[in-house]
Amino acid sequence: MKKVGRNREWRSVLGLLGILLQLFLLIECAATRRITKKNSQLDLQSLYPPVQLHKLNNHVLVDNGLFNITFSVPGGMVIAIQYNGIDNLLENENKLNNRGYWDIVWNKAEKPGIIYDKLEGTNFEVILQDENQVEISFTRTWKSLNSSSLSMNVDKRFIILRGNSGFYSYAILERLEGWPDIDVYQGRMAFKLNEKLFPYMAISDERQRIMPTAKDREMGRELDYPEAVLLTSPTNSFLKGEVDDKYQYSVEDKDNRVHGWISPNPRTGFWMITPSNEFRTGGPVKQDLTSHTGPITLSMLFSTHYAGDILALRFRNGEPWKKVFGPVYIYLNSVSSDDEDILTLWTDAKEQMLIETENWPYDFPLSQDFVTADQRGTVSGRLLISDSYVSKRLITANSAFIGLAAPGDVGSWQTENKGYQFWTQTDNEGYFLIKNIIPGNYSLYAWVPGFIGDYKFKNYINITPGSRTRLQTLVYNPPRNGPTLWEIGIPERTAAEFFIPNPQPRLQNQLYIEHYAEKFRQYGLWDSYTQLYPNDDLIYTVGSSNYQTDWFFAHVNRCTFNDEGNKTYIPTTWQIVFDLQEVEKSSNYTLQLALASINEAELQIRVNDQDADHVPHFTTGLIGKDNVIARHGIHGLYWLYSINVPGFLFATGKNVIFLKQSRGSSPWSGLMYDYIRLEGPPAND
Repeated sequence: MKKVGRNREWRSVLGLLGILLQLFLLIECAATRRITKKNSQLDLQSLYPPVQLHKLNNHVLVDNGLFNITFSVPGGMVIAIQYNGIDNLLENENKLNNRGYWDIVWNKAEKPGIIYDKLEGTNFEVILQDENQVEISFTRTWKSLNSSSLSMNVDKRFIILRGNSGFYSYAILERLEGWPDIDVYQGRMAFKLNEKLFPYMAISDERQRIMPTAKDREMGRELDYPEAVLLTSPTNSFLKGEVDDKYQYSVEDKDNRVHGWISPNPRTGFWMITPSNEFRTGGPVKQDLTSHTGPITLSMLFSTHYAGDILALRFRNGEPWKKVFGPVYIYLNSVSSDDEDILTLWTDAKEQMLIETENWPYDFPLSQDFVTADQRGTVSGRLLISDSYVSKRLITANSAFIGLAAPGDVGSWQTENKGYQFWTQTDNEGYFLIKNIIPGNYSLYAWVPGFIGDYKFKNYINITPGSRTRLQTLVYNPPRNGPTLWEIGIPERTAAEFFIPNPQPRLQNQLYIEHYAEKFRQYGLWDSYTQLYPNDDLIYTVGSSNYQTDWFFAHVNRCTFNDEGNKTYIPTTWQIVFDLQEVEKSSNYTLQLALASINEAELQIRVNDQDADHVPHFTTGLIGKDNVIARHGIHGLYWLYSINVPGFLFATGKNVIFLKQSRGSSPWSGLMYDYIRLEGPPAND
């Protein structure tokens, strides 16, 4: 027995040594791969001309042999990009500070008026200049400016690499303690391209087309707001009668990785690539602008679009702050053969986006504020769902969104705007790995398509350089008080499953006739409700109605005309009609109400009482400013209400729940439902 025991001990020791050897070999192989990859990159770089920097009067030009780029000094405006035989990809007719630039929209705290600041630098510095890389910096410090200016230090960086057909840009914004209170609404990088060269825009495989010109918009007819224009005399007759609106080309941040423009002659592409969303605000499904008529290409870093002023960065009581935005990558490509399909430029841009994403975080930015890969951490784990009314066993959280953001309340990630966020989705077994997390203190948040509500892990997660945090299995208990009696919609935080009407024939965007899945991006759909329900409002009967055809995607006001013939908008009241075979009068029922959007609206709920003069059983109060209805979105911020309904309010047999949007006057005051569920009393009640 002793001999057998010794053999077992030796086998254990040898097994442990084997594991250690395998780990050593894996680490050694990984290090070798990194070195090999780095060496191969250097070998490839040597095939291209070295990067050169030329200082000129009030300008600096950087040339890597594939393209050259010219900046104003010390302002740091991009004034020319020469590529593929084109002297300037940017619009030469524009002023030098209106071609390629960073900008911010802000105002002084509690004071009206919006201020646009293009962040012109006051100092220029070469950070690195060698044959393989040039990094230059344009800075501005607040103490050198008068007190009426933006109270931030600004450092705009540009990087040009050898053998690389594009350039990188990032910015470090900083406020020191004690600086004046301000509100900041938007930050972005913008490029205005040569209108004669770039008629074709692409933002996804399905959403790409020939675009109108800025002149076409000027000659058109403004519709209900300045961004929306009916093209009456476009240069391209194919576009006549279409609506152009930049908000029709918005994208959720999780999908906003590459977009841009194509020139047919010479065959050239100009692309904005965003390799990471960590520096954006509002989480993975925050929507924002991409490219639009101009031709204009944007990198939206933060904004209040599709959310409202709740996403404005408000600095009070001298709050200090610093954040790195980017780098983003401006990619240039071309097709030399006339026989090659011009859309291969788009295919190539998507492939380059994947390369950039794989290489994040980059190892070449030289600001000490940019955190490199070896200084970041990871978090992994598994998320399951507990809902005994759906399954007695734990449910796999498939494709759940799970991420780290600043500590806050449940669901606060969607309005968090000053820190970094790191998101991923679980696999089909609920496992997740969040990589490349910047050191700091975070809360872990999640939400699961198919279930209402938000999850938040009870403990803070502290990330340190190189840390690897492995969490235990997490269990989410979505809001639930009783069995489902009926439900309307799908709980996935949008109104996309509901009925979306066809646009008015004279107000179409042909792109969304062909790309039916995003028909909600058509202009003027809010007035279609009045056409469908000219006198009486929507009535939905549980058991016979179908939410895909009988539930309008947005609860909006009805359009009427006053005595002067002008449009006015009046509140509307929808009805949900349903039968209850029996009612527990002394028990409580629950109405789970999930909203996908709300804008300057108030939803009042009454049960078996349609008298608007009576106090409603529930009201949201006046809430929301996401403006999603006007901006052709299908969701904004998510709202969830669990509404207690005493059983004595119900009757055996027919019942009606009245949903009144009580705020009239505007076509865009309204809301979108995500999901509604009536739950019976708890099983043990």
